[in-house]
Amino acid sequence: MTDNDDTELEELAALDGEITVVAGPAESSTDPLRDEATPEELADLERVEAALDTRWPESKIDPTLEREQALVEMLGQPQHAYPVIHVAGTNGKTSTARMIDALLAARGMRVGRTTSPHLTTVRERISLDGAPISPHRFVEVYDDVAPYLEIVDGKLPVALSYFEVLTAMGFVAFADAPVDVAVVEVGMGGTWDSTNVADGQIAVITPIGYDHTHILGDRLSQIAGEKAGIIKPGRTAILAAQETEAATVLLAQAAEMEATVAREDMEFGVLERRVAVGGQVLTLQGLGGQYDGIFLPLHGAHQAENAGLALAAVEAFFGVGLERPTSLPIESIRTGFASVRSPGRLETVRTSPTIVVDAAHNPHGMAASVAAVSESFTFTRLVGIFAAVGDKDVSGMLELLEPLLDAIVISENSSPRRMSANRLAGYAVDIFGEQRVTVAKRLPDAIEAAVTLAEEDEIGQTGAGVLITGSVITAGDARALLGAR
Repeated sequence: MTDNDDTELEELAALDGEITVVAGPAESSTDPLRDEATPEELADLERVEAALDTRWPESKIDPTLEREQALVEMLGQPQHAYPVIHVAGTNGKTSTARMIDALLAARGMRVGRTTSPHLTTVRERISLDGAPISPHRFVEVYDDVAPYLEIVDGKLPVALSYFEVLTAMGFVAFADAPVDVAVVEVGMGGTWDSTNVADGQIAVITPIGYDHTHILGDRLSQIAGEKAGIIKPGRTAILAAQETEAATVLLAQAAEMEATVAREDMEFGVLERRVAVGGQVLTLQGLGGQYDGIFLPLHGAHQAENAGLALAAVEAFFGVGLERPTSLPIESIRTGFASVRSPGRLETVRTSPTIVVDAAHNPHGMAASVAAVSESFTFTRLVGIFAAVGDKDVSGMLELLEPLLDAIVISENSSPRRMSANRLAGYAVDIFGEQRVTVAKRLPDAIEAAVTLAEEDEIGQTGAGVLITGSVITAGDARALLGAR
Protein backbone atom coordinates (compact mmCIF):
# COMPACT_ATOMS: atom_id res chain seq x y z
CA MET A 1 0.00 0.00 0.00
CA THR A 2 1.17 3.56 -0.71
CA ASP A 3 -0.02 6.76 0.87
CA ASN A 4 -1.65 7.72 -2.44
CA ASP A 5 -3.61 4.49 -2.78
CA ASP A 6 -7.21 5.32 -3.72
CA THR A 7 -8.63 2.74 -1.31
CA GLU A 8 -6.78 4.25 1.61
CA LEU A 9 -7.89 7.78 0.68
CA GLU A 10 -11.46 6.51 0.75
CA GLU A 11 -10.83 4.92 4.15
CA LEU A 12 -9.47 8.21 5.52
CA ALA A 13 -12.41 10.13 4.07
CA ALA A 14 -14.77 7.74 5.85
CA LEU A 15 -12.92 8.25 9.13
CA ASP A 16 -12.61 12.04 8.82
CA GLY A 17 -14.97 13.65 11.29
CA GLU A 18 -14.93 10.58 13.52
CA ILE A 19 -11.28 10.90 14.57
CA THR A 20 -8.87 13.81 14.78
CA VAL A 21 -6.58 14.08 11.74
CA VAL A 22 -3.38 16.13 11.83
CA ALA A 23 -2.27 16.69 8.24
CA GLY A 24 1.27 16.69 6.86
CA PRO A 25 3.52 14.66 4.56
CA ALA A 26 5.62 11.75 5.75
CA GLU A 27 9.18 12.64 6.71
CA SER A 28 12.34 10.61 7.32
CA SER A 29 14.28 10.98 10.53
CA THR A 30 17.72 12.51 10.89
CA ASP A 31 20.86 10.82 12.18
CA PRO A 32 22.50 12.90 14.94
CA LEU A 33 25.42 10.45 15.20
CA ARG A 34 26.67 11.70 11.82
CA ASP A 35 27.80 14.84 13.62
CA GLU A 36 30.87 12.89 14.71
CA ALA A 37 32.18 12.69 11.14
CA THR A 38 34.26 15.23 9.22
CA PRO A 39 32.78 16.41 5.89
CA GLU A 40 35.11 14.03 4.04
CA GLU A 41 34.18 11.10 6.26
CA LEU A 42 30.51 11.95 5.90
CA ALA A 43 30.80 11.92 2.11
CA ASP A 44 32.52 8.53 2.25
CA LEU A 45 29.92 7.21 4.69
CA GLU A 46 27.11 8.31 2.39
CA ARG A 47 28.85 6.60 -0.52
CA VAL A 48 29.01 3.32 1.40
CA GLU A 49 25.44 3.59 2.66
CA ALA A 50 24.25 4.22 -0.90
CA ALA A 51 26.14 1.13 -2.09
CA LEU A 52 24.62 -0.99 0.68
CA ASP A 53 21.15 0.32 -0.10
CA THR A 54 21.35 -1.08 -3.65
CA ARG A 55 21.35 -4.60 -2.20
CA TRP A 56 18.42 -6.78 -1.19
CA PRO A 57 16.84 -5.36 1.98
CA GLU A 58 16.34 -7.44 5.11
CA SER A 59 12.67 -7.89 4.25
CA LYS A 60 13.62 -9.86 1.12
CA ILE A 61 14.93 -13.30 2.04
CA ASP A 62 16.52 -16.13 0.06
CA PRO A 63 17.23 -18.64 2.86
CA THR A 64 20.74 -20.03 2.36
CA LEU A 65 24.22 -19.80 3.85
CA GLU A 66 25.84 -20.30 0.45
CA ARG A 67 26.52 -16.64 -0.27
CA GLU A 68 27.87 -15.81 3.19
CA GLN A 69 30.04 -18.92 3.22
CA ALA A 70 31.49 -18.00 -0.16
CA LEU A 71 32.27 -14.49 1.04
CA VAL A 72 33.92 -15.39 4.35
CA GLU A 73 36.01 -18.06 2.62
CA MET A 74 37.44 -15.39 0.33
CA LEU A 75 38.02 -13.13 3.34
CA GLY A 76 40.01 -15.81 5.17
CA GLN A 77 37.29 -16.95 7.60
CA PRO A 78 37.52 -13.92 9.93
CA GLN A 79 34.67 -15.25 12.08
CA HIS A 80 36.97 -18.02 13.33
CA ALA A 81 39.62 -15.60 14.65
CA TYR A 82 37.91 -15.24 18.08
CA PRO A 83 35.34 -17.07 20.22
CA VAL A 84 31.71 -16.22 19.53
CA ILE A 85 28.66 -15.98 21.79
CA HIS A 86 25.70 -16.34 19.42
CA VAL A 87 22.29 -14.89 20.39
CA ALA A 88 18.98 -15.92 18.76
CA GLY A 89 15.30 -15.67 19.74
CA THR A 90 12.19 -13.64 18.97
CA ASN A 91 12.42 -10.90 21.57
CA GLY A 92 15.16 -9.61 23.85
CA LYS A 93 18.12 -10.47 21.60
CA THR A 94 19.59 -6.97 21.44
CA SER A 95 19.19 -6.22 25.15
CA THR A 96 20.68 -9.61 26.05
CA ALA A 97 23.59 -9.09 23.64
CA ARG A 98 24.27 -5.67 25.18
CA MET A 99 24.26 -7.17 28.69
CA ILE A 100 26.67 -9.92 27.68
CA ASP A 101 28.92 -7.28 26.11
CA ALA A 102 28.87 -5.18 29.29
CA LEU A 103 29.61 -8.14 31.56
CA LEU A 104 32.55 -9.26 29.42
CA ALA A 105 33.92 -5.71 29.27
CA ALA A 106 33.71 -5.48 33.07
CA ARG A 107 35.96 -8.55 33.15
CA GLY A 108 38.57 -6.63 31.13
CA MET A 109 37.85 -8.18 27.74
CA ARG A 110 37.77 -6.40 24.39
CA VAL A 111 34.36 -7.14 22.89
CA GLY A 112 32.92 -6.87 19.40
CA ARG A 113 29.14 -6.95 19.04
CA THR A 114 26.75 -7.12 16.11
CA THR A 115 23.07 -6.27 16.52
CA SER A 116 20.21 -5.50 14.16
CA PRO A 117 18.29 -3.58 13.07
CA HIS A 118 19.80 -0.21 13.93
CA LEU A 119 17.97 2.67 15.58
CA THR A 120 19.75 5.68 14.13
CA THR A 121 22.88 4.81 12.19
CA VAL A 122 23.97 1.63 10.42
CA ARG A 123 27.26 1.85 12.35
CA GLU A 124 25.40 0.72 15.47
CA ARG A 125 25.28 -2.77 13.98
CA ILE A 126 29.04 -3.19 14.42
CA SER A 127 30.18 -2.25 17.90
CA LEU A 128 33.70 -2.25 19.36
CA ASP A 129 34.34 -1.56 23.04
CA GLY A 130 30.65 -0.84 23.58
CA ALA A 131 30.30 1.84 20.90
CA PRO A 132 29.50 1.91 17.16
CA ILE A 133 32.63 1.76 15.01
CA SER A 134 33.71 5.15 13.72
CA PRO A 135 32.58 6.47 10.33
CA HIS A 136 36.18 6.25 9.11
CA ARG A 137 36.56 2.63 10.19
CA PHE A 138 33.15 1.65 8.80
CA VAL A 139 34.15 2.97 5.39
CA GLU A 140 37.58 1.38 5.64
CA VAL A 141 36.12 -2.06 6.36
CA TYR A 142 33.61 -1.77 3.53
CA ASP A 143 36.31 -0.76 1.04
CA ASP A 144 38.42 -3.74 2.15
CA VAL A 145 35.50 -6.11 1.58
CA ALA A 146 34.08 -4.52 -1.60
CA PRO A 147 36.31 -6.27 -4.20
CA TYR A 148 35.25 -9.66 -2.83
CA LEU A 149 31.58 -8.69 -2.99
CA GLU A 150 31.84 -8.27 -6.72
CA ILE A 151 33.43 -11.71 -7.11
CA VAL A 152 30.76 -13.49 -5.03
CA ASP A 153 27.95 -11.54 -6.73
CA GLY A 154 29.26 -12.70 -10.10
CA LYS A 155 29.41 -16.36 -9.13
CA LEU A 156 25.97 -16.91 -7.61
CA PRO A 157 22.45 -16.45 -9.00
CA VAL A 158 21.46 -14.00 -6.21
CA ALA A 159 23.76 -11.16 -5.13
CA LEU A 160 24.77 -10.72 -1.50
CA SER A 161 22.12 -8.96 0.57
CA TYR A 162 22.42 -5.86 2.76
CA PHE A 163 22.51 -7.98 5.92
CA GLU A 164 24.98 -10.50 4.52
CA VAL A 165 27.46 -7.76 3.64
CA LEU A 166 27.13 -6.10 7.06
CA THR A 167 27.59 -9.46 8.78
CA ALA A 168 30.87 -10.03 6.93
CA MET A 169 31.98 -6.47 7.69
CA GLY A 170 31.44 -7.11 11.39
CA PHE A 171 33.48 -10.31 11.28
CA VAL A 172 36.32 -8.51 9.48
CA ALA A 173 36.28 -5.51 11.85
CA PHE A 174 36.50 -7.83 14.87
CA ALA A 175 39.37 -9.85 13.42
CA ASP A 176 41.31 -6.68 12.60
CA ALA A 177 40.70 -5.01 16.00
CA PRO A 178 41.37 -7.69 17.32
CA VAL A 179 38.68 -8.60 19.85
CA ASP A 180 38.86 -11.17 22.64
CA VAL A 181 35.28 -12.30 21.99
CA ALA A 182 32.40 -11.41 19.68
CA VAL A 183 28.75 -11.26 20.71
CA VAL A 184 26.77 -11.91 17.54
CA GLU A 185 23.02 -11.37 17.26
CA VAL A 186 21.07 -13.38 14.70
CA GLY A 187 19.20 -11.31 12.13
CA MET A 188 16.29 -13.68 11.53
CA GLY A 189 15.78 -17.33 12.38
CA GLY A 190 19.10 -19.04 12.94
CA THR A 191 19.82 -22.08 10.77
CA TRP A 192 20.28 -20.16 7.52
CA ASP A 193 20.92 -16.71 9.02
CA SER A 194 24.19 -15.33 7.65
CA THR A 195 25.63 -15.04 11.18
CA ASN A 196 25.49 -18.83 11.42
CA VAL A 197 28.74 -19.22 9.51
CA ALA A 198 30.27 -18.55 12.92
CA ASP A 199 30.84 -21.46 15.30
CA GLY A 200 29.27 -20.13 18.48
CA GLN A 201 30.98 -21.44 21.59
CA ILE A 202 27.86 -20.39 23.49
CA ALA A 203 24.40 -20.34 21.90
CA VAL A 204 21.91 -18.13 23.74
CA ILE A 205 18.24 -18.43 22.81
CA THR A 206 15.89 -15.79 24.20
CA PRO A 207 12.09 -16.28 24.44
CA ILE A 208 10.51 -17.51 21.22
CA GLY A 209 7.18 -16.15 19.98
CA TYR A 210 5.38 -15.49 16.72
CA ASP A 211 7.13 -13.09 14.35
CA HIS A 212 8.17 -13.26 10.68
CA THR A 213 5.73 -16.18 10.35
CA HIS A 214 5.62 -15.78 6.55
CA ILE A 215 9.29 -16.81 6.53
CA LEU A 216 9.89 -18.85 9.68
CA GLY A 217 6.56 -20.69 9.77
CA ASP A 218 3.29 -20.24 11.62
CA ARG A 219 3.87 -22.92 14.28
CA LEU A 220 6.01 -22.36 17.34
CA SER A 221 7.81 -25.64 16.70
CA GLN A 222 8.82 -24.45 13.21
CA ILE A 223 10.11 -21.12 14.51
CA ALA A 224 12.00 -22.87 17.33
CA GLY A 225 13.51 -25.26 14.80
CA GLU A 226 15.04 -22.35 12.91
CA LYS A 227 16.36 -20.70 16.09
CA ALA A 228 17.81 -24.03 17.30
CA GLY A 229 20.11 -24.09 14.27
CA ILE A 230 22.71 -21.98 16.12
CA ILE A 231 23.35 -24.78 18.64
CA LYS A 232 26.58 -26.38 17.44
CA PRO A 233 28.11 -29.81 18.18
CA GLY A 234 29.69 -30.10 21.61
CA ARG A 235 29.00 -26.47 22.51
CA THR A 236 26.82 -24.92 25.23
CA ALA A 237 23.19 -23.78 24.91
CA ILE A 238 21.75 -21.21 27.32
CA LEU A 239 17.96 -21.36 26.99
CA ALA A 240 15.34 -18.89 28.20
CA ALA A 241 12.10 -20.27 29.60
CA GLN A 242 9.98 -21.30 26.61
CA GLU A 243 6.54 -22.56 25.73
CA THR A 244 6.54 -26.39 25.82
CA GLU A 245 6.28 -26.65 22.03
CA ALA A 246 9.41 -24.53 21.55
CA ALA A 247 11.34 -26.02 24.48
CA THR A 248 10.87 -29.55 23.13
CA VAL A 249 12.45 -28.61 19.80
CA LEU A 250 15.38 -26.75 21.40
CA LEU A 251 16.20 -29.59 23.78
CA ALA A 252 15.99 -32.15 20.97
CA GLN A 253 18.50 -30.12 18.92
CA ALA A 254 20.81 -29.75 21.91
CA ALA A 255 20.67 -33.51 22.50
CA GLU A 256 21.42 -34.23 18.84
CA MET A 257 24.40 -31.85 18.95
CA GLU A 258 25.54 -33.34 22.29
CA ALA A 259 25.57 -29.79 23.62
CA THR A 260 25.65 -28.84 27.30
CA VAL A 261 22.35 -27.20 28.27
CA ALA A 262 21.47 -24.65 30.93
CA ARG A 263 17.79 -23.69 31.31
CA GLU A 264 16.17 -20.65 32.87
CA ASP A 265 14.30 -21.52 36.09
CA MET A 266 16.27 -24.78 36.31
CA GLU A 267 20.01 -24.12 36.28
CA PHE A 268 19.77 -20.32 36.48
CA GLY A 269 17.20 -17.56 36.82
CA VAL A 270 15.84 -14.54 38.68
CA LEU A 271 15.43 -15.19 42.40
CA GLU A 272 14.22 -11.76 43.38
CA ARG A 273 13.57 -8.40 41.81
CA ARG A 274 12.27 -5.07 43.06
CA VAL A 275 11.56 -1.85 41.25
CA ALA A 276 14.09 0.92 41.88
CA VAL A 277 14.52 4.47 40.64
CA GLY A 278 15.75 4.19 37.05
CA GLY A 279 15.47 0.42 36.86
CA GLN A 280 15.41 -2.54 39.23
CA VAL A 281 17.52 -4.40 41.78
CA LEU A 282 18.00 -8.12 41.21
CA THR A 283 19.15 -11.27 42.91
CA LEU A 284 20.18 -13.77 40.26
CA GLN A 285 20.93 -17.46 40.50
CA GLY A 286 23.81 -18.13 38.17
CA LEU A 287 25.44 -21.37 37.10
CA GLY A 288 28.14 -20.91 39.72
CA GLY A 289 26.27 -19.34 42.58
CA GLN A 290 24.01 -16.53 43.72
CA TYR A 291 24.58 -12.87 42.85
CA ASP A 292 22.71 -10.23 44.84
CA GLY A 293 22.47 -6.45 44.97
CA ILE A 294 22.59 -6.11 41.19
CA PHE A 295 21.24 -2.84 39.86
CA LEU A 296 19.94 -3.06 36.30
CA PRO A 297 19.05 0.33 34.76
CA LEU A 298 16.30 -1.19 32.59
CA HIS A 299 12.62 -1.71 33.30
CA GLY A 300 10.48 -4.83 33.39
CA ALA A 301 10.48 -8.48 34.36
CA HIS A 302 11.54 -9.36 30.82
CA GLN A 303 14.77 -7.39 31.22
CA ALA A 304 15.47 -9.14 34.52
CA GLU A 305 15.07 -12.46 32.68
CA ASN A 306 17.38 -11.21 29.93
CA ALA A 307 19.90 -10.40 32.66
CA GLY A 308 19.70 -13.97 33.93
CA LEU A 309 20.40 -15.26 30.41
CA ALA A 310 23.31 -12.88 29.95
CA LEU A 311 24.87 -13.83 33.28
CA ALA A 312 24.58 -17.57 32.53
CA ALA A 313 26.10 -17.04 29.07
CA VAL A 314 29.11 -15.20 30.50
CA GLU A 315 29.55 -17.77 33.27
CA ALA A 316 29.48 -20.56 30.67
CA PHE A 317 31.99 -18.68 28.55
CA PHE A 318 34.43 -18.67 31.49
CA GLY A 319 33.58 -22.27 32.40
CA VAL A 320 31.80 -21.34 35.62
CA GLY A 321 29.34 -24.00 36.72
CA LEU A 322 30.55 -26.25 33.93
CA GLU A 323 34.28 -26.71 34.45
CA ARG A 324 34.68 -25.07 37.83
CA PRO A 325 32.16 -24.64 40.68
CA THR A 326 33.02 -21.04 41.54
CA SER A 327 31.14 -17.85 40.79
CA LEU A 328 32.41 -14.78 38.99
CA PRO A 329 33.55 -11.80 41.14
CA ILE A 330 30.38 -10.07 42.30
CA GLU A 331 31.82 -6.56 41.85
CA SER A 332 32.51 -7.12 38.15
CA ILE A 333 28.95 -8.44 37.70
CA ARG A 334 27.49 -5.42 39.47
CA THR A 335 29.68 -3.04 37.48
CA GLY A 336 28.77 -4.70 34.20
CA PHE A 337 25.03 -4.67 34.75
CA ALA A 338 25.04 -1.12 36.11
CA SER A 339 26.67 0.06 32.88
CA VAL A 340 24.08 -1.53 30.58
CA ARG A 341 22.13 0.72 28.23
CA SER A 342 19.58 -0.54 25.73
CA PRO A 343 18.46 2.45 23.64
CA GLY A 344 14.88 2.35 22.47
CA ARG A 345 13.81 -0.22 25.06
CA LEU A 346 11.47 1.64 27.42
CA GLU A 347 13.92 4.49 27.28
CA THR A 348 12.95 7.82 28.81
CA VAL A 349 14.11 10.43 26.32
CA ARG A 350 12.40 13.54 27.68
CA THR A 351 10.58 14.81 30.77
CA SER A 352 7.72 17.28 31.34
CA PRO A 353 5.88 15.35 30.13
CA THR A 354 7.76 12.07 30.32
CA ILE A 355 8.31 10.62 26.84
CA VAL A 356 9.22 6.94 26.70
CA VAL A 357 10.41 5.22 23.51
CA ASP A 358 10.01 1.47 23.07
CA ALA A 359 10.90 -0.79 20.14
CA ALA A 360 8.26 -3.48 20.73
CA HIS A 361 7.14 -4.71 17.30
CA ASN A 362 5.11 -7.86 17.92
CA PRO A 363 2.48 -8.94 20.48
CA HIS A 364 4.98 -10.99 22.51
CA GLY A 365 7.25 -7.99 22.95
CA MET A 366 4.37 -5.56 23.45
CA ALA A 367 2.93 -7.66 26.28
CA ALA A 368 6.27 -7.43 28.10
CA SER A 369 6.49 -3.68 27.52
CA VAL A 370 2.93 -3.03 28.72
CA ALA A 371 3.59 -5.00 31.91
CA ALA A 372 6.83 -3.08 32.48
CA VAL A 373 5.19 0.33 31.99
CA SER A 374 2.41 -0.61 34.42
CA GLU A 375 4.97 -1.71 37.01
CA SER A 376 7.67 0.93 36.66
CA PHE A 377 5.82 4.17 35.85
CA THR A 378 3.05 6.01 37.70
CA PHE A 379 1.33 7.88 34.88
CA THR A 380 -2.01 9.46 35.67
CA ARG A 381 -2.57 10.02 31.96
CA LEU A 382 -0.71 8.17 29.22
CA VAL A 383 -1.00 8.81 25.48
CA GLY A 384 0.52 6.45 22.95
CA ILE A 385 2.06 7.10 19.54
CA PHE A 386 1.93 4.03 17.33
CA ALA A 387 3.57 3.46 13.94
CA ALA A 388 4.42 0.06 12.45
CA VAL A 389 5.61 -1.69 9.33
CA GLY A 390 3.09 -3.42 7.13
CA ASP A 391 3.80 -7.10 7.85
CA LYS A 392 3.24 -6.99 11.62
CA ASP A 393 0.31 -8.06 13.80
CA VAL A 394 -0.82 -4.51 14.52
CA SER A 395 -4.21 -5.57 15.89
CA GLY A 396 -2.50 -7.83 18.42
CA MET A 397 -0.25 -5.00 19.58
CA LEU A 398 -3.03 -2.41 19.72
CA GLU A 399 -5.25 -4.72 21.77
CA LEU A 400 -2.50 -5.02 24.36
CA LEU A 401 -1.99 -1.25 24.45
CA GLU A 402 -5.69 -0.35 24.76
CA PRO A 403 -6.09 -0.85 28.55
CA LEU A 404 -2.85 1.07 29.18
CA LEU A 405 -3.52 4.20 27.13
CA ASP A 406 -5.96 7.05 27.60
CA ALA A 407 -5.62 8.03 23.93
CA ILE A 408 -3.54 7.03 20.92
CA VAL A 409 -2.00 8.97 18.04
CA ILE A 410 -1.53 6.96 14.85
CA SER A 411 1.47 7.91 12.74
CA GLU A 412 4.06 6.64 10.25
CA ASN A 413 7.75 5.85 10.53
CA SER A 414 10.44 6.31 7.91
CA SER A 415 10.46 2.71 6.65
CA PRO A 416 9.55 2.18 2.99
CA ARG A 417 7.56 -0.81 4.31
CA ARG A 418 5.57 1.30 6.79
CA MET A 419 1.85 0.79 7.18
CA SER A 420 0.08 3.98 6.20
CA ALA A 421 -1.50 5.98 9.01
CA ASN A 422 -4.80 5.87 7.15
CA ARG A 423 -4.90 2.08 7.13
CA LEU A 424 -3.54 1.78 10.67
CA ALA A 425 -6.19 4.18 11.93
CA GLY A 426 -8.88 1.72 10.84
CA TYR A 427 -7.46 -0.93 13.17
CA ALA A 428 -7.08 1.59 16.00
CA VAL A 429 -10.68 2.84 15.76
CA ASP A 430 -11.99 -0.73 15.96
CA ILE A 431 -10.05 -1.27 19.19
CA PHE A 432 -9.93 2.16 20.90
CA GLY A 433 -13.11 3.77 19.57
CA GLU A 434 -13.29 6.94 17.52
CA GLN A 435 -12.93 9.43 20.37
CA ARG A 436 -9.57 8.12 21.55
CA VAL A 437 -7.83 8.07 18.16
CA THR A 438 -5.89 10.89 16.48
CA VAL A 439 -4.05 10.58 13.16
CA ALA A 440 -0.83 12.51 12.45
CA LYS A 441 1.13 11.09 9.52
CA ARG A 442 4.33 13.00 10.28
CA LEU A 443 6.00 11.77 13.46
CA PRO A 444 6.94 15.31 14.62
CA ASP A 445 3.24 16.25 14.40
CA ALA A 446 2.31 13.06 16.23
CA ILE A 447 4.67 13.90 19.09
CA GLU A 448 3.25 17.41 19.36
CA ALA A 449 -0.32 16.08 19.30
CA ALA A 450 0.44 13.40 21.90
CA VAL A 451 2.09 15.87 24.28
CA THR A 452 -0.95 18.15 24.02
CA LEU A 453 -3.31 15.24 24.69
CA ALA A 454 -1.20 14.00 27.60
CA GLU A 455 -1.20 17.40 29.27
CA GLU A 456 -4.89 18.02 28.58
CA ASP A 457 -6.02 17.27 32.14
CA GLU A 458 -2.66 17.48 33.83
CA ILE A 459 -2.33 21.18 34.72
CA GLY A 460 -0.50 21.37 38.01
CA GLN A 461 0.18 17.61 38.01
CA THR A 462 3.23 15.58 37.06
CA GLY A 463 1.72 12.30 35.86
CA ALA A 464 1.45 12.96 32.11
CA GLY A 465 3.29 10.64 29.79
CA VAL A 466 3.76 9.69 26.13
CA LEU A 467 4.72 6.19 24.96
CA ILE A 468 6.11 5.91 21.40
CA THR A 469 6.11 2.34 20.11
CA GLY A 470 5.23 -0.18 17.38
CA SER A 471 8.55 -0.72 15.61
CA VAL A 472 12.31 -0.52 16.02
CA ILE A 473 12.21 2.00 13.17
CA THR A 474 9.61 4.10 15.00
CA ALA A 475 11.79 4.07 18.11
CA GLY A 476 14.83 5.13 16.10
CA ASP A 477 12.96 7.93 14.33
CA ALA A 478 11.60 9.25 17.62
CA ARG A 479 14.99 9.14 19.34
CA ALA A 480 16.53 11.15 16.51
CA LEU A 481 13.74 13.72 16.54
CA LEU A 482 13.97 14.11 20.31
CA GLY A 483 17.76 14.38 20.36
CA ALA A 484 18.51 11.10 22.15
CA ARG A 485 22.01 9.70 21.60
